[in-house]
Amino acid sequence: MQQRQLYPIGIQTFSEIRGKGYLYIDKTEYVYRMTHSDSKYVFLSRPRRFGKSLLASTLHAYFEGRKDLFEGLAIEKLEAEWTRYPVLHFDMSIAKHVDKERLNGMLNYMLSGYEREYDCRIADPDANVRLTNLIKCVFAQTGKQVVVLIDEYDAPLLDVIHEEKNLPVLRDVMRNFYSPLKACDPYLRFVFLTGITKFSQLSIFSELNNIKNISMDGTYAAICGISEEEMLTQMDNDLDLLAARIGMSREEALAELKNNYDGYHFTWPSPDIYNPFSLLNAFADGKMDSYWFGSGTPTYLIEMLNKYHVIPQQIGGRKALAESFDAPTERITNITPLLYQSGYITIKGYSPITHLYSLDIPNKEVRMGLMKSLLPGYLHQYTMDGLTTVALLYETIYEERLDDGLRLLQTFLSTIPYCDNTDYEGHYQSLLYTIFSLLGMYVDVEVRTPRGRVDVVMRSLSALYVIELKLDKTADAAMEQINLKNYPERFALCGLPVVKVGINFDSERRTLGDWKIE
Repeated sequence: MQQRQLYPIGIQTFSEIRGKGYLYIDKTEYVYRMTHSDSKYVFLSRPRRFGKSLLASTLHAYFEGRKDLFEGLAIEKLEAEWTRYPVLHFDMSIAKHVDKERLNGMLNYMLSGYEREYDCRIADPDANVRLTNLIKCVFAQTGKQVVVLIDEYDAPLLDVIHEEKNLPVLRDVMRNFYSPLKACDPYLRFVFLTGITKFSQLSIFSELNNIKNISMDGTYAAICGISEEEMLTQMDNDLDLLAARIGMSREEALAELKNNYDGYHFTWPSPDIYNPFSLLNAFADGKMDSYWFGSGTPTYLIEMLNKYHVIPQQIGGRKALAESFDAPTERITNITPLLYQSGYITIKGYSPITHLYSLDIPNKEVRMGLMKSLLPGYLHQYTMDGLTTVALLYETIYEERLDDGLRLLQTFLSTIPYCDNTDYEGHYQSLLYTIFSLLGMYVDVEVRTPRGRVDVVMRSLSALYVIELKLDKTADAAMEQINLKNYPERFALCGLPVVKVGINFDSERRTLGDWKIE
């Protein structure tokens, strides 16, 4: 019987992964390319848990000349010298949820460790003066240029990104800390920064105007995450074992993995990139689950969705120029840059004619997670009951008992106390979009047809539902509009029977009033 590999769940240290025989998806060709490129100042943005910290750790081991750890990897055939350089590695993730005083304290803690290691003492309390002194001191002591790795450079800022008062204060502290990097150029071999969001150079790297942003560089499209080719070659046996554990064929298991965790692209064209955290967890557990989303939805994202009044159906299906989403996030006027850089939407296409990128939710895991996070905005403390109702609703649609499903929904919604904004049709359209999305089925709103727009279109395994909504009217009026404008004609070639559904909501009772199915 084949033995599955050990998966590095939550392990971000390259030396531990290699030393203890964990699976390592070989990214060392990118490491060599990056460290032998035109720029020695490099920035990479990727969503959380996408392998940025492991990449920084890999660079750390490479610059320390630890050739033994790279045996059998791509870089072994590329690198001949294996020169050892002193490395200053700052992990800013330890400075989350802090105020100005604690942030300065964390910077002091990180600097002090290296000052002791290299016996570089200075009385000045300013972090930028100490960093300058440290770099020059290490260079003088070792005779080698210094490598500076700054992982999650933006971690101290993410939780205050929506706060006009605290963001500038913490941003100034970080700008002050990073400011020596350009002035220390003669003493530096390589500088690498990772983060989730892109802050403008004026606000954070005011002095470091020569940094190379490789986040949308096609050469580095698969530098983080796991491409399908990498999975099929470096995890080939693991895929067979997973399929056997979940009782599927190899092809079925691959399709499920693709549906749940694939779909990321950080440039175009790009190979399909799987979420590495979710993929490795699924292989380790032998089941599909919500791993990445379940590991923590940033509160700042929900805050910003509320701030910009983004309704569920507006999250995906966007078209934008690169400068609109690969953009600094501290002065954003819409939610797109934050959604993209955080991994909640991704590139799905590009038009060379208009230079517009198509952006959408990457996969089922993210779509379901987003909708679960947004459901409390409609159901408040009744969210868990709502999720139970969604499961029962799925059963009725799967068994082609939509009438029973709508009755179930009617009963549940009538138990929810009064909330604001229930007196317009769009509220109920957003609610249905969220609920139907949680069913794991294709759903879209305001779908164009030759004679008008359909309020909601939902596709199950056995039927396509064309749904028209009315508020304080009648289900007959909704059905009459479907027939009058012949909406089903638009979907005649979809390969599924088309079911017409007219629903009337009662604003006084705040639930479904009546409905008609044909």
